[in-house]
Parts: sequence; C-alpha cells; structure tokens
Amino acid sequence: MAGRRTDTRERIQQVALELFAERGYDKTTLQEVAERLEITRPALYYHFRTKEAILASVVERLTESMDELVAWAGEQPSTAEARKEVLARISGLLEDQWRPLFRFAQVNQGVMRELPAGERMQQGLIAMISVLAAPGDDPVRGFEARLAVLAVVLGSVPFLFDLELPDERRTAVALEVAGKLVSGGY
Repeated sequence: MAGRRTDTRERIQQVALELFAERGYDKTTLQEVAERLEITRPALYYHFRTKEAILASVVERLTESMDELVAWAGEQPSTAEARKEVLARISGLLEDQWRPLFRFAQVNQGVMRELPAGERMQQGLIAMISVLAAPGDDPVRGFEARLAVLAVVLGSVPFLFDLELPDERRTAVALEVAGKLVSGGY
C-alpha cells in the first residue's frame, strides 16, 4: 500500500509542476490539479493540503538528490575522469527528475523568491555548481568548474538555446563542452 501512496504523491507533484509551469503558480488551483489527475479534492488533500506543500515536497526531493550528489562528488578523486562522471550524474538527474522543477522555477521566479522552498533550492544549486571547484583552485580553474556544471544544466533546457538539436544531442554537446572545461581542454 505504501508504494501506491508514493506513486500517487509523485503523480500529484508531476502534474502540479506541469500546471504551475503552464498557467503560473498563482493562477493554478488545487481543484485544477485534482481535475487533471481525475481525482477528488479530498483525495488530493489526503496527500497535500496546499500548493505550498506540493512545491515544498518537490523542492525537498530535488535538494536531497543534490545533497547526495554533492556528498558523493566530494569523495571522488580530483581527476578529469571523476569530474566528467560528476557531470554525467548531474545530467542524468536533470533528465530523470530535475528538469520539470527547473522549468517551473524559471517561469515562476517571483514565487521561488518568496517561498522558503525557493531559498532551499537556491542553496542546493549553489552547492551543486561549486561541487567541482576545489578550494585551492586558481580563479580561472574554479570558474571553469562552475561553468562546466552550468553548461550541463543549461544544455538540458531547450528553450534557452537556438540550437535545432534533439534533446539527446543537445545534452551530449553540453556534456562535451563541460568535459573540456573540467579537463583543461579550452
């Protein structure tokens, strides 16, 4: 039974994010979320009482995965291969679960600034962007490391680039550029 509850919560999160991105956070109601899911409002309330609770749960899941990635990356050797693996894992998480939240955050920047979930997401992003920058790096190397992470993130957002590439190819290009940045290829 716990598996069904988790599946329902994840479906609610996914559909709510879609609606928040389409209509805007402020204009979306819980009734609309319930209707899109084809469930009753009481069924939705069983899982989430407010839009803020839905958003907070999505951000918490995102930041937990960021924290896990940052911790894992901190245990890796400072080699070009390890840095490329960190970038590949970031890319995988973007493809798997982060993209809808990033799209939502981009469309609803005002909301993200106002809610505690937005601050938590910002802290997680800063930690993730800094994951490849070592404390002893010279400023150029530290900047390249941060740019590499941003290249992977930006490569997953199709509407930011005027590149007529399929998602998989755009992601591969972003990883190639990021890999060059962390291995001194530029």
